[in-house]
Amino acid sequence: MAEASSNSIASRPHDDKQQRYLCTVCGEQFTRKRSLNTHRKHHVEHQVEEYVYLCSQCEKRFSAPHDLYHHMNVHTSRYMCTECGECCRSSSDLAVHRRSHSGEKPFVCTVCGRRFTKSNNLSQHCRIHSGEKPYKCHVCDMAFSQSGTLNTHMRVHTGEKPYKCSLCDKSFRQSYDLQLHRTNVHSNRRPHACCYCEKLFKTNAVLNRHVRVHSGAKPYSCRHCSDCFTWPGQLKRHLLQSHSEST
Repeated sequence: MAEASSNSIASRPHDDKQQRYLCTVCGEQFTRKRSLNTHRKHHVEHQVEEYVYLCSQCEKRFSAPHDLYHHMNVHTSRYMCTECGECCRSSSDLAVHRRSHSGEKPFVCTVCGRRFTKSNNLSQHCRIHSGEKPYKCHVCDMAFSQSGTLNTHMRVHTGEKPYKCSLCDKSFRQSYDLQLHRTNVHSNRRPHACCYCEKLFKTNAVLNRHVRVHSGAKPYSCRHCSDCFTWPGQLKRHLLQSHSEST
């Protein structure tokens, strides 16, 4: 059973002409957002009682002991990626995670040719082509094509940062941000090499900025004159020194 949280109790439009709001926990529908919000409180109030299996490491709750058992693998090295140190719930999750390093993407969109590591990611992506956005935020009414995107968006309103770095006190809203933090701050791996001087960098973004030293690229242009600059700081200084009255 999937872990439930207040973030997952979201509203979404229905196919009927009159917009409906659907509780994604129990399936009950409402014609008014206010009614959905009142209904949501029932799930939140009973959530602690229903999800009684508490993780001692991160305090996430689960409704069944086997869900907690599999979750605990995230805090051990049982299914740990040897490339980045990421710990997974199971061997199948680890196999999928390894594709992020190998670049393997076996699932292909027949419309645009974009490839994915997971079949459900492909299914969610296909909604982009149909324009379908069934997952709606009950706070600001933004709509999303994927439930995971809605759940991540909800953290903007709640301030929740569930992805905690095990090496420092930093926390993040998304797992990608945590992985990027580990690479940039705690890892010594520098897999990206400059084709001009062979200097190594941790990320491709940092490499691209470095390459401007060799290429002479100046992507930051002044909106007041024809001057261009290699770095954003140079443009900022130029604006202060030359166009302070205009800005």
